[in-house]
Amino acid sequence: MPTSILSDVFMQTNLLWSSQSQACKVLMVYGALMCLAFFLTFWVSQSDARTLREVGVWIKPMKFMAATALFVWTTVVLVLAVQTNVAQREGFDATFNWIAGLIIATSLFEVVYITYQGAQGQPSHYNNSDALHTLLFGLMGIAAVGLTFSQVWLAWEIWKTHGAQEISVLTWGVLLGLVLTFVLGTVSGFLLGAHQPPAGQGLPFVGWHLHSDIRPAHFLGVHAQQIIPIAGLLAEKFAGGNAAMTLTAVTGVYVSAWLGLTAWALN
Repeated sequence: MPTSILSDVFMQTNLLWSSQSQACKVLMVYGALMCLAFFLTFWVSQSDARTLREVGVWIKPMKFMAATALFVWTTVVLVLAVQTNVAQREGFDATFNWIAGLIIATSLFEVVYITYQGAQGQPSHYNNSDALHTLLFGLMGIAAVGLTFSQVWLAWEIWKTHGAQEISVLTWGVLLGLVLTFVLGTVSGFLLGAHQPPAGQGLPFVGWHLHSDIRPAHFLGVHAQQIIPIAGLLAEKFAGGNAAMTLTAVTGVYVSAWLGLTAWALN
């Protein structure tokens, strides 16, 4: 009996995998590799007591590895969530290959450079010690914009494929989440690039500070990709005829929270 169950699970998993587009497969593998890199880096960090600005040199690389895995896997989930309206559309898969390529190229550059600098015991962000590091810091900013741009590009492709069809509340949640990830994430990213957070370990786990720190707002900006689509899913499932209004209200509160955190940090 256990063998039969395992065989069925394997067959279903294989069927699900084979039905995915090439871009989805590549992104899922890429996310898994980022998770592997995270655990290897964590293992290395256990025997390395070096710090940068009072924080372990491997903390930032691990944060970016984990965030990248979550980002790419969420992108796949969002595509699958609307695949009945999107995946079969002619041309979408070809365009999604380019979007996936942009995600991998930009995020991999950031992770590799941040990890290399951590291994050297040197900062990656705000490092203007010479012309090369200044250039690389600027390129990280460009890569970050490219990464968030992939989401609004994906939103545009999803929108185009729907045409005149009625868009579900869940799909609206996906579209809003993708667009807000680009808008809020990019704006807070630029603000973060111009305002270095205070040194030292802040709040547990995340490391944020409660003053002069744009990172909480940046977190909301980047993670609109997950939170707003989840709100759309829950609204569609539980709010009935008020689903659209509920999603609108949640989105308004979310943007207001981002604005409040941004203003708090700048003041």
